[in-house]
Amino acid sequence: MLIALRILHWLVTLGLIVTVIMQPGQSAGLGMISGGAEALMGRRKKGLDEFLSKLTVVLAIAFVVTSIGLTMLRR
Repeated sequence: MLIALRILHWLVTLGLIVTVIMQPGQSAGLGMISGGAEALMGRRKKGLDEFLSKLTVVLAIAFVVTSIGLTMLRR
C-alpha cells in the first residue's frame, strides 16, 4: 500500500510540475496590472488555458491528499 501511494504521489508531483510549466505567463502585456485589468474586463480563458487551469487544481488537491496519506501511513 505504501509503495503504491508513493508511486502515485510521484506521478501526481510530476504531472503538477508539467502543468504549471505549460501554462502561459499571467503578466504578458501590461506587466503587473495585466491580470487584474483582464479580470475586470471579463476576459475568459478558453481552450487549453482553461483545461490546464482545472488540471492544476485537481493535481494540487491530489498532491495534498497523497501527502497526508503518506504522512499517516508512516506513523
